[in-house]
Amino acid sequence: MVSKRLSREAGHRRKFLAIVDDTPECERAIAYAARRAQTTGGALLLLFVIEPGEVQHWLGVEQIMREEAQATASSALDTQANKVRQDLGLEPELVIREGKAADEIHALIEEDQDIAILVLAASNAKEGPGPLVASIAGKGAAFPIPVTVVPSSLSDEDIEAIA
Repeated sequence: MVSKRLSREAGHRRKFLAIVDDTPECERAIAYAARRAQTTGGALLLLFVIEPGEVQHWLGVEQIMREEAQATASSALDTQANKVRQDLGLEPELVIREGKAADEIHALIEEDQDIAILVLAASNAKEGPGPLVASIAGKGAAFPIPVTVVPSSLSDEDIEAIA
């Protein structure tokens, strides 16, 4: 059970959550979420999840890998945030978490009661819609908020027309 959403109460804004990762379709999800946030007076939250790596036997190596992952996450978030700022003048909130993506998405939604919509994009690949969409879809009714899945084939013009 998810905690009560506060996005409609005074002093709160509905947040659209989009995931930043290394998939080409993530840009479509971010573009849609940003446009929806702008047109509805909401906010955009961008999340990068650092997936757990193999256990390292040497603490120094693990620390270096963790720092590199943090730098990669920060760079990816900054790149996407700059596009949103430049295209829409919207200032996104940026979050980095470590763990399994689906678990961290659930935890963030539970912690931030203003998050009302999760926006994902489905890949056009013949292998399927992508690992994140597949993992979220696999949880079915257990997912705590509505999920919008954007086709990765949508152009910027298409997104602007429907968002």
